[in-house]
Amino acid sequence: MPEDHDWEAYKVPPTRTPVSERTTSVPNPVNYLQTAFSYVIDAPVTFVREWMEQWQNKNKFYYYHQKFRRVPDLSECLEGDYLCYYEAEAQWRRDRMVDHEIVEIVRERMAACKQREGPNQFQNCAKEMELLAQVTKAYQDRYGDLGYHGNARTCLMKQKHRMMEERKAAEEQ
Repeated sequence: MPEDHDWEAYKVPPTRTPVSERTTSVPNPVNYLQTAFSYVIDAPVTFVREWMEQWQNKNKFYYYHQKFRRVPDLSECLEGDYLCYYEAEAQWRRDRMVDHEIVEIVRERMAACKQREGPNQFQNCAKEMELLAQVTKAYQDRYGDLGYHGNARTCLMKQKHRMMEERKAAEEQ
């Protein structure tokens, strides 16, 4: 490609926008207002914001990766140890929340598979259906009849009653 263009071959079309010529010698006040705003308001705010971001980047705290230590179950707490009762209750609530989210994720996957497959959902989504059935059965077995105000103690009693019924059924056979 040549360095020198042939201006006769490639003529530049004339511009249609007229060049504005200043007819006054008075400066535009908008320029002064913009500059004043920039130095008085924008510059300090930008400085403080950048300083805060720099400070926060040094001390990052990833709350979504927080790992709680496992505390003993309610069955492992000593009698009258109310702090252990409280910690076991909090652990049970976290476990229940996690199990509920697992059920919801599997349910969303099942719904997405049904939407994606359409009329072939029974053939192509069999694995998801089976997984959903297992997860909901496990959740129902553990938290089923506790209601909204269920706690670790009633869940432990439910587990104890279920184990006693299973033992009684095994002895009868």
